Amino acid sequence: MNSDAPAGGPPTSPAAQAATTADTIAALRRALQDPSLPATLRATLDDALAALQREPASLHRAAFDAIPDLVTVMEEDGTVVEINRHGMGAHRRLREDIIGQPIHVLNPELPRDHMAPVWESLNRGESYIIEVTNKRGDGARFPVEVHSASFEFEGKRRIIAVARDLSNRAETELRFRELVETIDRGVIVQDKALRIIYANSAAMRLLSLHSGQSIADELRSGHWMLVDERGHELKPEQYPSQLALTTGRIVESTVFGLYHRDRRELIWLSVTAVPQFPPGGDRPHQVFALFSNVTELKRDSALFDRAQALAHIGGWEWDAGRDRLYLTLEAERILGRDSTPTRIEELLECLQPLDRHRLRNALERTLAGGRGIDLELQGLRPDGSSFWVRAIADAGLGDVVRQVLTGTFQDITERKHEEEQLRVQARSDPLTGLLNRDAVQAELERRLDTFPHSPLAVLYIDLDRFKVVNDVLGHAAGDRLLASAARRIRHAVGDQAQIARFGGDEFLVVCSLDSDPTRGERLADAILDIFGDSFRVDGEEFSITASIGISQAPLDGRTAQQLIQSADVAMYDSKRRGRNSWQAFTPELAEQQLHRLQLETHLRRAVHNDEFHLVYQPQVDLNDGRVIAVEALIRWRNRSLGEMRPDRFIDHAETTGDIVGIGGWVLHEACRQLRQWRNDGLKIERVAVNVSYRQFLGDDLASNVAAALAEYDLTGTALELEFTERVLIEDAPDTVRTFARLRELGVSLSIDDFGEGYSALNYLRRLPIHGLKLSQLFVQGVPDNQSDVAVCQAVTGIARSLGLGLVAEGVETERQRAFLRELGVAIGQGFLFAPGLLPDDLRDYCRAQRPN
Repeated sequence: MNSDAPAGGPPTSPAAQAATTADTIAALRRALQDPSLPATLRATLDDALAALQREPASLHRAAFDAIPDLVTVMEEDGTVVEINRHGMGAHRRLREDIIGQPIHVLNPELPRDHMAPVWESLNRGESYIIEVTNKRGDGARFPVEVHSASFEFEGKRRIIAVARDLSNRAETELRFRELVETIDRGVIVQDKALRIIYANSAAMRLLSLHSGQSIADELRSGHWMLVDERGHELKPEQYPSQLALTTGRIVESTVFGLYHRDRRELIWLSVTAVPQFPPGGDRPHQVFALFSNVTELKRDSALFDRAQALAHIGGWEWDAGRDRLYLTLEAERILGRDSTPTRIEELLECLQPLDRHRLRNALERTLAGGRGIDLELQGLRPDGSSFWVRAIADAGLGDVVRQVLTGTFQDITERKHEEEQLRVQARSDPLTGLLNRDAVQAELERRLDTFPHSPLAVLYIDLDRFKVVNDVLGHAAGDRLLASAARRIRHAVGDQAQIARFGGDEFLVVCSLDSDPTRGERLADAILDIFGDSFRVDGEEFSITASIGISQAPLDGRTAQQLIQSADVAMYDSKRRGRNSWQAFTPELAEQQLHRLQLETHLRRAVHNDEFHLVYQPQVDLNDGRVIAVEALIRWRNRSLGEMRPDRFIDHAETTGDIVGIGGWVLHEACRQLRQWRNDGLKIERVAVNVSYRQFLGDDLASNVAAALAEYDLTGTALELEFTERVLIEDAPDTVRTFARLRELGVSLSIDDFGEGYSALNYLRRLPIHGLKLSQLFVQGVPDNQSDVAVCQAVTGIARSLGLGLVAEGVETERQRAFLRELGVAIGQGFLFAPGLLPDDLRDYCRAQRPN
């Protein structure tokens, strides 16, 4: 049997096959001319036609039989002359039961004159389309859609009919309708005029409509208003359905609100609008809209956005694989961009270059399996304002390949500004607004570390005779003078250098010398010049000059401390040479500085190495020579430097701050020795200890004194503290409180070397002072030097009028003793009685003394 023949049919000759193929090709061509032919069917016929035209007759038959639809070829009167294999299978009939039979065998419901309308359409050159019910060989019926076209073969007109079995489509449509009616999402179909032609029950329910109400009438009633997410009313051309009809494209997941004017109810809907095209049409003729109620999600989202806004925290997510970036509204607000970044590079462009690099590296590390991100980053908005964010992120949950990072942006701009204000305050001198001591030292260290070979200059400025103004007019006037001096220095320096108040009446200027090696000297001249005009304070006019020392890096030092010390040495040399000038650091001064550094190094280790010891000078009754008290005097013996006089190391220790530790040792050692003397039966009323102004500024002096007295079981009356007028001039805020606490302990307080400094009587009136010590500078000239006599008389009168005790220092002759006794000075000390004695020698001295 010929394999090309249909099952159960007689063999077909090649000529007959070729004729049938030609008929089939002609029929297919005519069928494809029908513009209403469905796209899927058109594609099938195109494939069949191409196959028939390419291959020989046997293959044409194979292609004809391969067509998945029912294909029949008929005579002009409707007699079937050919049918494909699928047609025989669909009708469940043998070929011989169909060929030569009228079409009624397959379509029993067709009217007798059914060919008339068919040929009416075919004669117009159109296809004929009809939906009918076909009959299978077993009597079962099934729906089909038939497309017919005419062609000529061997001088006869014939018809080719392609039928599509609609059984599955009908079932699918039924299931689709059931699905549409049961889903909880609203479905609306609108025509091109946006008239509603279908709405499912969910659509009615979402709009709160009841059975019998018309959704079309309700939406046309004017009760409803469409608004966008910002609450603005939408114009008709902005409706999602209208956009789909206008553009011919799907409008996906658009959120808008339906506001009912009477009920004042707002429903938020998420709508997807799909345009639908008619067969052969190029413009949509209706639109299919699918929507859901997202009111609760919208509310939760709004609350979430509000919470983010209140907390200044926004969310972000980055899909690294697709480079998709998503930001919440608050994250967008923090960045302040006109267009929202959608790629990671666009986000990085919002940051400062350094932080851009930091975040990029952190992202790469996290994607490679490292820990999450937690960075504080600075960015710049388009308007020029800066912002700070704390960026936190980690790989998303379930992202095993770590390609999705999820995190938050927290706006920390306000905190950073507050920190900056605190930092500025911490770095600024409150009186002048300049950098303070710590800030300029840190800045100088930073510059030296960053640019170790870059030359720079340090100018150390000290105001000459400032303390005169401070003492005469008081601290308030002194502060105004310092502020005015700072303004003058700032004006002279301009933007060429950094300026700091280094402490008291001292200022520091730091400038670069890269482009101008003489800049330091020029700035010094400018500062001296601007100080040429007098200062007016509280109606008084003062001439204040400056002494300036200059050091350069790296020549005069490679650390901040070395440069400042070098400039300080040069400044003191300038002051020694006559003030109102500047002095550069020199090799000779460098040698002095070397000795000073050596001294500093040994001095810092002296307490630990037990190199200090005390000697005690008696304070005696000028009338009978009885020892009243003793003054503890420090001595230093170093293995390398030998015996060091106090005037060689005390000032240096005060400058470096080492005096605080040294002074603490002296205090404890003097109390210890007094307790030992008393235990040995030696009756000494009290021991006097010198206290540096540094101990008032940098140490809890009252607590240390209380601890020393308690350790050696002494009362406060056993101790006298002597301090110079520098303590009064510094007048730190805690000074008065420290004096009060010391007085509560019963400790005696006296001013040492009274009259040498710029003494002001208001200090004596305001502070709880017990006594004064008359400086040996004035005692040594009496009774012959009238100036010294006048000073001694004045100081004695001050002490008597204020009820203060008075001790005269440096008594070396009997004439001095007699003069002081005549003035009424009761107690003195000096070489006339004894120098500073070691503890055992003092014990012998006291026991040997008898009242005169």
